[in-house]
Amino acid sequence: MNFLKYQIDIQYHTPDLFKVICEKLVQEGVDLEKVRRTHISEVDEFHVRGAEVSKELVNEIYLQGAKVLDVGCGLGGAARMLAEQFDCHVTGIDLCKEYILTAQKLSELVGLTDKTEFIRANALFLPFADGSFNIVWTQHVQMNIEDKVKFYSEIKRVLNDNGTIVYYDIFTKNGGNIRYPVPWANSAAISFLETVPKLNTILTDLGFVKLQTKDQTPKAKQFLDNKFQKVKTNGLPNLGLNVLMGVSAKKKLVNILKGIEENKIELQSGIYRKNSAVDNIVQEA
Repeated sequence: MNFLKYQIDIQYHTPDLFKVICEKLVQEGVDLEKVRRTHISEVDEFHVRGAEVSKELVNEIYLQGAKVLDVGCGLGGAARMLAEQFDCHVTGIDLCKEYILTAQKLSELVGLTDKTEFIRANALFLPFADGSFNIVWTQHVQMNIEDKVKFYSEIKRVLNDNGTIVYYDIFTKNGGNIRYPVPWANSAAISFLETVPKLNTILTDLGFVKLQTKDQTPKAKQFLDNKFQKVKTNGLPNLGLNVLMGVSAKKKLVNILKGIEENKIELQSGIYRKNSAVDNIVQEA
């Protein structure tokens, strides 16, 4: 394992994560024989606004019966939501071994193993044939990836003709240095924030066609403001993202909020379509 992979593994590793989640479910009075996906939705989507933003994104694309790849799936929350609501078959990949093991067990717990599968894999070397998926879904992942062109090239490769990429990510703004730690990095060593314009250039140069983008920064700020107010009033939730971030959870989220307030960070969602016509022109040439 190289230095970057090792550091990322440390960043996200939480020992016995599935056991911890089950213990907290029991503390909340949930029968482990009757766990529903909604019981774990506050902890299994590791990104700003969690399940809330995923529910918004699904309204922008056609998902019924699709073959979906979730790149950087974490605990598999979004994958299970897509599978359950839209009868999709969703494959999730993540570099973190503990996340993949936990994702598999959580899908078993809620009865979705027939529609979801989770594989430990590197997003720069996706273990799938060309054109395997209708949709690639990725949330809060590329911040840890330095080679953005390789990352999005692999996504393009595994999409079928006119396939769609849906992303929700954090970007640097105005070139300012952010404060650490943040949820994706304890230091600058594994943080590779890109700008929104640069991402658009990368995607269009690869032959993707932009269908839509949305500035998600105001809603992210509101979410964080509300979260801190709830913590101030009620303390940390029993089963929330703090389970994944540990004792540094508050500091990490505060630093995202400060980055937004200081105009150094912005959040954006986007939908791009693979333009197969571009590939055909290149092949014919």
